[in-house]
Amino acid sequence: MNDDDKGGPKGPKYPDPEEIKKTLEGMFGQFGKGAFRFSGGESPTFTEESEDEGEDFVEPGVDEIFKFDLLPRDIKAHLDRFVIRQDEAKKALAIAVCDHYNHVKTLKAQDDEEEKIELQKQNVMVVGPTGVGKTYLVKHIADLIGVPFVKADATKFSETGYVGGDVDDLVRELVSKANGDVSLAEYGIIYIDEVDKLASSGGAGMIGRDVSGRGVQTTLLKLMEETEVPLRNPQDMRGQMMAMMDMQNGKKGKDMVNTKHILFIVSGAFSGLEKIVRKRSQAAQIGFSAEQAEPAMDGELFKKVTTQDYIDFGFEAEFIGRIPVRVVCEHLEASDLVAILKYSEGSLLRQYEREFEAYGIDLKVKDSGIKKIAEMAEGEKTGARGLMTVGEKILRDFKYELPGTSVTELVLDDDLIENREKHLEGYRELGQELVVEKARQEVEAFIREFKDKHGVVIKLSDDAVARLVKMAGEQARSVFQVARQHFKDYQFGLKLIQKNTGQAEFILTESAVNDPDKFLSELVVKSYKDA
Repeated sequence: MNDDDKGGPKGPKYPDPEEIKKTLEGMFGQFGKGAFRFSGGESPTFTEESEDEGEDFVEPGVDEIFKFDLLPRDIKAHLDRFVIRQDEAKKALAIAVCDHYNHVKTLKAQDDEEEKIELQKQNVMVVGPTGVGKTYLVKHIADLIGVPFVKADATKFSETGYVGGDVDDLVRELVSKANGDVSLAEYGIIYIDEVDKLASSGGAGMIGRDVSGRGVQTTLLKLMEETEVPLRNPQDMRGQMMAMMDMQNGKKGKDMVNTKHILFIVSGAFSGLEKIVRKRSQAAQIGFSAEQAEPAMDGELFKKVTTQDYIDFGFEAEFIGRIPVRVVCEHLEASDLVAILKYSEGSLLRQYEREFEAYGIDLKVKDSGIKKIAEMAEGEKTGARGLMTVGEKILRDFKYELPGTSVTELVLDDDLIENREKHLEGYRELGQELVVEKARQEVEAFIREFKDKHGVVIKLSDDAVARLVKMAGEQARSVFQVARQHFKDYQFGLKLIQKNTGQAEFILTESAVNDPDKFLSELVVKSYKDA
């Protein structure tokens, strides 16, 4: 580009391919060698590289969505397999999802009709503490329906101009999960967790509003209603260059994503909302004490929550108005955690069983152990997530100590949990006993084989067996294999000794294992002296 082109009033001119090559090599070297490739004087070709290759959503095709025929009870029955309790949340989500995709079918059928019915989208808000299954519910709904699903935390986004992600990237990620099928992405599900963090007001325990959070609310409400999102991020230079290359190469396709039929589900703990509701509902009661204990939000209290309570909490009226369906996931008690461990298809116990099975150990979990784990997890105050915290604490040392030993079964009950160190030491001793016993059996098999093949009787001392066990562990081989390898030529020397001295039986000690040649040579030399 010459000086006459700089800052002139003329419109932008596309550079020739050689200029593009030089510019990209200078500006985007940080993307790595695999980001672009150039050949001769042709235009640069972009090659996408995905870290999640193989994990993208495999779409059934957008036409399948227009054949949606699930009933609310079908969706709830599916969710019952994975999530314990939360019946009201399951019902509300099932109804909202069925209504949403039935609306999609209706609007599709009306494409050729002059009179069209306006249908309001039923975006959903799920209120509940951490670890009660909010994300799990939404994920399994998306899996069942067969639509792309994107999850993000509200805290990672910020209003344009502030540091953070762009909420429009959620829509673009849907396209990525749909393997580039824009039409299918336009019917996906976007799930935003920790949405309560976007609210900041006196009602939520803070003074004033967070400008960034308010801006994100404003941007999100546009997405939740209907808007067009550019397929390429205007702030992403690489994406814009790719779009330019597509245009130059004559590639055509949708460059905007419409959010009209994208279902938005948001969730959060909403800590402090219950105080706003109680203060409003009990303000007229005499003797109400602000110092009394404030239990968490439950189903009964949630019935009293109004839109104004959310506004007092710190949400914009326009934003909360775009989320007409609201439901609560209740706190999980120890009995619920027991049910999760015993009956959920996603039970953590299945995971632990597979982990121990990989080491050849059969994990047997007794009911008393399940109950104890659930009680301890309830004390973690993190819902079902506390199960893994407790489980790892209990089983960590067993996972470290038992693999590689001859222990083939681990029984997990309340006594093991309460006396972990005692049981761990017991399993260590059992492992050693089993190792020695197995080694003895293999040594006896080797002795029989040696006698049958060579007609020479040998025996191994205890210290020799112990040394063979250690070497077998280091080499990942059996004791029998190590013994056979170590003493593969011993028959010649031992037969010579028999000829010299008439000795009928030979004892092989640890020295024979450590240095077989030296040990045998010394025996042969001694046999000549004795003869």
